[in-house]
Amino acid sequence: MENERKNWTRDELIVAFNLYCRTPFGRIHKTNPDIIEMSKNIGRTPSSVAMKMVNFSSLDPVHKERSVKGLAHGSKQDKLIWDEFNNDWETLACESQKILYQLGHGVDQKKSIQTDFYKDIQKTELKRNVKVRLVQHFFRETVLASYDYACAICLLSIPEMLNASHIIPWSKSKLRRVDPRNGLSLCVLHDRAFDRGLISIDKEYCVIISTKMKTKRKCQMFEIAFIEMNGKKIKMPDRFSPDQKALDYHRNEIFLR
Repeated sequence: MENERKNWTRDELIVAFNLYCRTPFGRIHKTNPDIIEMSKNIGRTPSSVAMKMVNFSSLDPVHKERSVKGLAHGSKQDKLIWDEFNNDWETLACESQKILYQLGHGVDQKKSIQTDFYKDIQKTELKRNVKVRLVQHFFRETVLASYDYACAICLLSIPEMLNASHIIPWSKSKLRRVDPRNGLSLCVLHDRAFDRGLISIDKEYCVIISTKMKTKRKCQMFEIAFIEMNGKKIKMPDRFSPDQKALDYHRNEIFLR
């Protein structure tokens, strides 16, 4: 009980929020191995860490619509961290990732996509490159977890075949580089088509394909992957819904009408 009563430090809060971002909502519970590991690293109980993550979910607009509620007495400090991340995703993602590395908590949510990332950053690298890799790793894990490790278009759920796709490209907006609302979980095929402007997403979150695609020679793969997907609503994430302004940018600046 003692470690549940003590006040949460800022470092504890930001790594708990980091874990919230990288954990599919249905797996936020005290028996989740990643939550158990985190609780050991920060000296809290699994129940305490899971409840803190639920508190964060209660601040998410997606879950507010579902009436998800956390502990009332934790709302003030939790909202401060929520706002801090949402106002500067890149800085807070980098900071929280560094703390996780120091704690030794560097394993992906899906065991099938474990990585030597945290070992690799021990090598001599430029400080800027380390920061880029930290935030890219956070962005990938957060976006894929939000879509429960499935392609938003075709629902393919093989993690090795998925990318966290930027809606507004990395090079076009520094402010949106790490914002998960500027991301989509897409299989490698739909990721490439989206990146090249051959497909996009409309205001109702439905797939639209370029007229350029419609002139191509048809084959079974083309029919299944694109024609059948045209007009179909994407799988919506359980948090961090795609930002409409980002989707507008993609349709207006990248999509090949």
